[in-house]
Amino acid sequence: MAGDDYEEVLKYYELHGTVGTGGFAKVKLARHRLTGEKVAIKIMDKLALQDDLPRVKLEIDAMKDLSHQHICRLYHVIETPKKIFMVLEYCPGGELFDYIISKDRLSEEEARVFFRQIVSAIAYVHSRGYAHRDLKPENLLIDEERNLKLIDFGLCAKPKGGLDYHLNTCCGSPAYAAPELIQGKTYIGSEADIWSMGVLLYALLCGFLPFDDDNVMAIYRKIMRGKYSIPNWLSPSSTLLLYQMLQVDPKKRITVKHLLSHPWLMQGYSDAIQWQSKYPLGHLDTDCITELSVFHKLSRETVMELVKEHSRPDAQLDATECPLSTPVTRKVASKKHKNKENVATESALRNEMPFVLLPSKIPFAKSQIETQEQAVPSQAPAFKESQLTAVTPIEPTNLTNTDELTAAEVLPERRCHSVELDLNLGHMDSSQKKRKAKVFGSLERGLDKVITMLTPSKKKRCTRACPRKLKAHCNVTSTQLLNPDQLLNEIITVLSKKHVEYFQKGYTLKCQTRSDFGKVTMEFELEVCQLNKSEAVGIRRQRLKGDAWVYKRLMEDILSSCQV
Repeated sequence: MAGDDYEEVLKYYELHGTVGTGGFAKVKLARHRLTGEKVAIKIMDKLALQDDLPRVKLEIDAMKDLSHQHICRLYHVIETPKKIFMVLEYCPGGELFDYIISKDRLSEEEARVFFRQIVSAIAYVHSRGYAHRDLKPENLLIDEERNLKLIDFGLCAKPKGGLDYHLNTCCGSPAYAAPELIQGKTYIGSEADIWSMGVLLYALLCGFLPFDDDNVMAIYRKIMRGKYSIPNWLSPSSTLLLYQMLQVDPKKRITVKHLLSHPWLMQGYSDAIQWQSKYPLGHLDTDCITELSVFHKLSRETVMELVKEHSRPDAQLDATECPLSTPVTRKVASKKHKNKENVATESALRNEMPFVLLPSKIPFAKSQIETQEQAVPSQAPAFKESQLTAVTPIEPTNLTNTDELTAAEVLPERRCHSVELDLNLGHMDSSQKKRKAKVFGSLERGLDKVITMLTPSKKKRCTRACPRKLKAHCNVTSTQLLNPDQLLNEIITVLSKKHVEYFQKGYTLKCQTRSDFGKVTMEFELEVCQLNKSEAVGIRRQRLKGDAWVYKRLMEDILSSCQV
């Protein structure tokens, strides 16, 4: 691994397994060393990004400027000579797309809960002058409280002339693209977002796309006609809402303002959708400030000024100007202190903390990216998939590359129809995790303990003899089988029939499909697991690369073949 690049990150975060890969990026699960908070760290190679580097900086600028309960939080950015690390809020529920797979399609009641949150997020984004331009179920994550979080602002736009300023860049995902984008016309970003939201709502209610085909040009023709099937289970009110959103003429489309109190979205609710942020920019949690001041041995006033300075959108800081590590303090803040005797607290912590974290590399200075777009219609629309959702194939030889920072050792190969690889530390049992975590210090008089991962115990090899226990979630499908080995063999049989390549480690299968020309077209993980609150055996699914709807159809075939 490139030690210099990872050195700054490892000061603050303990890295675990890879949970996603992208064209120039990978996403790893990590844990903040001070608080124990789980985060997702997106790691990007600056050299590989090349012309896409401005998009990354645009995304970072946008996420620094947006703070909302339904937008994924950007906690920390670290830039090194070769890498960019984005530390993001971790959403254990995975993609909204996985929820659709688990349900096949959502009831109107379930869809309404989610769609109200989507409308809230987009109304806020638009109020800040941005258009998202890549709305789809894969870009909405579910947090531990089953709330949606919008991600992937790499294709967003903030026209200098205001949101009504016409854009011309044709971007996003073809199936969700508005007709005016396909025509190569100039367009208004907020209107294009409404169309994409209509496609998204259709996918929630129907379990498939309104405009779909194996041929992209055929998809474009369907979108231009604006004709889609209306399944018999759709209610008249939901059919009307879809009609209002999927208008080919953008001027006839419903606006986000009218969506806030739309009759369909108001069913079962007494209040219109609240789009205002519950976490306005500039708000400082006093408990977080206290923790930081004690940890860094600075006064509360000094910490508050430093955090305010670091939080300014135009802040141009370097490591010498800010001695704070910008740790994830939500976990500490959420556990409100039962006792506020900070003098005793500071004394206790100072006695047990023989060190101070070194300063971080503060992220990019305010980007000079030009977000104003030229109002010149393109002749041939060229869709560019969002880099945050695109992925690159991982060849078997790369899995043991020393440049790959993994959280577990690679076990020797065992030829049992596959190569065994230790995929991530999430598969460790609870006793191992407890040994890795040490109590960082005790806060007197009922103050919560702060956990650190600073002194992990020596990693031990584990050849898991049984499936791990998992909570039932949208990406975990229960089965009728009680024998995990039988289920594993069933899955392997189905994968072989469908010509899916796989690598096995214990009860986890890392799978990939290839085109006729040998190009990797899809990557995903399947894991046989024991469900926590029952004797049932389940299958955990995770898409890493490839078209989401092709993946959905493949999963349906695999799950039905395995008698789930």
